Amino acid sequence: MIYAGIVAGGTGSRMGADRPKQFIELKGCPILFHTLRRFLESPEIGTVYTAVHPEWLGYTEELAGKTFQADELDRLRFIEGGADRNASVFNIISAIERDRGISPEDILLTHDGVRPFADGEIIAENIACAREHTVCTTAVPATDTILMSGDGQSVTDTPDRSKLYHAQTPQSFVITEMLSAYSKLSDEQKSRLTDVCGIFTAAGIPVHIVRGSVSNIKITTPFDLTIAEAILDTQ
Repeated sequence: MIYAGIVAGGTGSRMGADRPKQFIELKGCPILFHTLRRFLESPEIGTVYTAVHPEWLGYTEELAGKTFQADELDRLRFIEGGADRNASVFNIISAIERDRGISPEDILLTHDGVRPFADGEIIAENIACAREHTVCTTAVPATDTILMSGDGQSVTDTPDRSKLYHAQTPQSFVITEMLSAYSKLSDEQKSRLTDVCGIFTAAGIPVHIVRGSVSNIKITTPFDLTIAEAILDTQ
């Protein structure tokens, strides 16, 4: 089965709002719910799991009950998030295992809760790529020159832009293969992980790239929210 795992456990301090950024309204609907609808629209995805901060779990479930239709709610599961991104992903996998068990064919698309513009093509290509190559990430080629600095004061290197990409989500993978790769890592390797793709890379497994979109933005600042409103007006 194909699952989506939405990571929405942050507190959104950079937004400067009175609530986590995923609950800020975008055109009258919480950002998180715009994101969930993108995955609910995919006919290939069975269940959409969402990991939220424990203090906001009840609020999320109550608000979802007032927002989504009964058939949509049947495909939604809300669980407690972990201390960081990967911990939330593992919480989602544990929930899947409790609910249905995990088979070698099961694929999980992990996605940022505040990245509400992953379109149907991106989602479908993630599913196809994970089926064929085990793991993939969404990314777009860098358009700006990237500078490196060791001290934040002077440039130490200018990498070749043609080899650079901006990472997005979804990051998608065969669940059993991810668990196997993780089990082979040392404690030191695990301590350096920041996302799921890092698990495969550390284990020596190639991570394939699915072409993303410049509109597939992550909303983290008030300026991002303004851009998101403009994007929504064009869709």
